[in-house]
Amino acid sequence: MGAVELTAASFEKTIEKGIALLDVWASWCPPCRAFGPVFEAASEQNPDIVFGKLNSDEEPELAARFQIRAIPTVLAFKEGNLVFARPGFLPRPGLDSLIDVLRTLDAKTCSREAKARAAARS
Repeated sequence: MGAVELTAASFEKTIEKGIALLDVWASWCPPCRAFGPVFEAASEQNPDIVFGKLNSDEEPELAARFQIRAIPTVLAFKEGNLVFARPGFLPRPGLDSLIDVLRTLDAKTCSREAKARAAARS
């Protein structure tokens, strides 16, 4: 299937169901360019997961929303909830391990915990 380019307009619909993995990147970033093929290969081998590419230069509001301070950054969502965020190059074995964990992660627990964190902040 391959990774899809994300914009502010397509973001919410992209992450709302199932598992979504996002690569936050920029064209001028050498580690981003090195991670791109790793991310793309994983997307081809996992067609049941949405893989998205978020260009931090073209979508600065989304990058700011997730407090992106270093790129590349991998963000993982399950049923619309952010469950993982990690800056830096993620090697293929690490990406595969993350995918395995995401597949077994209970979405209802994630949602409940996200609501509890939001309530604690307000």
